[in-house]
Amino acid sequence: MAAAISKPTIIALVIALIITGTAIAQQHTGVAEPTLTLQNSGTANGLIAVSAVDARVVWACGKNGTFTTTTDGGETWKAGVVAGAESLQFRDVHAVSEKVAYLLSVGDHPGDFRIYKTTDGGASWTMQFHNEKAKAFYDCFAFWTPTRGIAHSDSVAGVFPDLRTTNGTTWRDISDKLPAALPGEGSFASSGTCVATQGQQNAWIATGGASVSRVLVTRNGGERWTAYQTPLKSSQGAGAFTVAFRDARNGIIGGGNLDPKHPNDAAAATSHDGGKTWALTNKPPVTGAIYGLSYVGGAHSRVVVITANDGGAAWTPDEGVTWSKLSAVSGYWGVAFAGPEAGWLVGNDRRILKIRF
Repeated sequence: MAAAISKPTIIALVIALIITGTAIAQQHTGVAEPTLTLQNSGTANGLIAVSAVDARVVWACGKNGTFTTTTDGGETWKAGVVAGAESLQFRDVHAVSEKVAYLLSVGDHPGDFRIYKTTDGGASWTMQFHNEKAKAFYDCFAFWTPTRGIAHSDSVAGVFPDLRTTNGTTWRDISDKLPAALPGEGSFASSGTCVATQGQQNAWIATGGASVSRVLVTRNGGERWTAYQTPLKSSQGAGAFTVAFRDARNGIIGGGNLDPKHPNDAAAATSHDGGKTWALTNKPPVTGAIYGLSYVGGAHSRVVVITANDGGAAWTPDEGVTWSKLSAVSGYWGVAFAGPEAGWLVGNDRRILKIRF
C-alpha cells in the first residue's frame, strides 16, 4: 500500500514542478527575458552605429561628426566630435580597443565619404580615405582583424567600388573582385551592418535597391565573391539592410522597405549553408525595415536582437522561429553585443540602451 502524501509535501512538489518547468523552458530557448537600462551617452546628437570590444569597452557614433565611448560598460560615456567632420554623419564604427577605433562618414558630396582612425582614444583622428568617385556611397565597413577590413559602397555604373585594407592604414579598390551589380543595386547605411565578417576570411554583404535582394559572399578575404539571391522583397528603398553570422555557416539578414506606404514589409531570413540559400523566418513584430541586428552570444547561440528605428525592436531565442517584442523600445538604429550580459542599442535623441540577457 502506498503511503499517504501530506498536503505540505504536495504543495512543495507542485512548486518544484513549476520551477523545473520554467528551467526546462529557459534551457530550451537558451535565454530569459532581457533587462533594459538607459544610459547617458554624453552627447546631444542622434546615434547610428555601435561596436563593442568587450563588456567594458564600447564605441558609438552618429550625427554632426559625433562619437562616444565608454570603458566601464556604459556607466559613463565620453563624447567628442571629429575635427573637420562636424557636418557629416558617422554611419559606422569599428572598435578595436579603448584606444583604437575606425569611423565611416557619409554626407551630401562625394568627398564626404571618409574613413577615420584614432589610436589615442579619440583625442585625435587621421583621415585614411577620402572618396573622389562621383555617385559612390559608402554604407558600411567590417574587419577580420584590427588591421584587415573591407568597406562597401552602392554600385556605380554596374560596379561596386569597394575597398580593402590589409594594414589598417591604406585602403585599396577591389571593385574588380566583386560580381557585377544589378541595375540600382546598393546597400543601406542604416546602422553600419550591411557587411559582416567572420573568422579570418569570411564576409557577407547584404544588398537591395534592385529587382532582387542579394548577399555577396567571400571565403578568401575579399579575393573572390559570389552573389546569392535572398527572399527579402527588393526595390528602390527596399531590400536587405543588415546581416550577421554566428559562424561560417549560420547567419541572418533583416530588412524591409523605407517607403511608409509599405509598413509591413519588415522581414528576416536565415541561412545555414554560409549564405548560399536563405529561408524567411516567421514574421518579426516590427514595422518598416530592420535597420540593425546582432547575435547575442557566440557560435552556438541562436539569440538575435533586431531594431527597426521607429518600427520598434524585438528579439528571438531561435533565429526567428519565435519572436518577442521589446516593449516601449523605439527609435533605435543600431545594436551590438559583447556577450549575453553586455549589449547596447543606440538611436535617435542621443539614446543608448544597455540590454542584458
